[in-house]
Amino acid sequence: MDTPDTPGRLLDAGSSEPLHLQLRGHLRAQILNHSLPPGTSLPSEAQLQVRYGVSRSVVRQALGALTDEGLIERGRGRGSTVAPRREHHRLVHRTSGLSAQLGSTGASVGTEVLSLTVQDADASTAVLGTPQVLFLERLRAADGVPIAVIHTWLPAPTFTNLTAEALHDASLHAVLGEKYGVRITSGKRQIRAVPGDGDLLRLLQLEASSPVLLLEGTSFDQDGRPVEVFSTWHHPDHVVFDIDIQREPPHAPTSATTVLPDSVSDQARRLSKDLLRLAAELSSPEDRRLE
Repeated sequence: MDTPDTPGRLLDAGSSEPLHLQLRGHLRAQILNHSLPPGTSLPSEAQLQVRYGVSRSVVRQALGALTDEGLIERGRGRGSTVAPRREHHRLVHRTSGLSAQLGSTGASVGTEVLSLTVQDADASTAVLGTPQVLFLERLRAADGVPIAVIHTWLPAPTFTNLTAEALHDASLHAVLGEKYGVRITSGKRQIRAVPGDGDLLRLLQLEASSPVLLLEGTSFDQDGRPVEVFSTWHHPDHVVFDIDIQREPPHAPTSATTVLPDSVSDQARRLSKDLLRLAAELSSPEDRRLE
């Protein structure tokens, strides 16, 4: 294990990647995975030199790049600290969509429709009960920053006259309510950490091999009919999933569909562990934990 007084072996002097980029990547990974949470003081420039066995110019270049990204704040005489992060919180146990939840916090929400086509139904959309489905792909931004790519499938006969123009910078659920009288009242949700493919990473402006947070589900209307199947990939640095839990009444009956508080907490913990594990598997060797 490396100590503050022992030159580290986390940087590869023989690599084609410059040392300052390796150091920047190593520190950046730990800021993003919260090994170095907001407000944390980084080691001094001299300590980083010793720990990584590099020159002061390498350290200053790395810290300068992190400052330009807004990941750290540097002040004369007070060193460098991890900067506060603008995070958007999504309450995944609620039926309201991402757009409505972000808008309620005062964020400026934008939605770009990337695709709107009719497709044949398959096994993943069979729950909608129609031979054809309307496929909708959207890119959602908050305060000008891309935060989610959303794929939605709707029963085609019901919503065939839905247009991309109607959904530009709009909430799908709000449009369904206003134009069709459809209210989303219940649903099923699943959360997992997954690797992002090239197109997804490009849309979310993420670096190669970045993991993303995937929320999948089916939503039902006020009459219990399935009205949408969706998959939403969230930017892991800008979106946080929140889950409210409540203790069940004593001796309350449970069923296969009842989610108990402990199991919800376990799901949240597993998601956190899965994301950190996936990030470690996808990252380059220099992005190991700072010892």
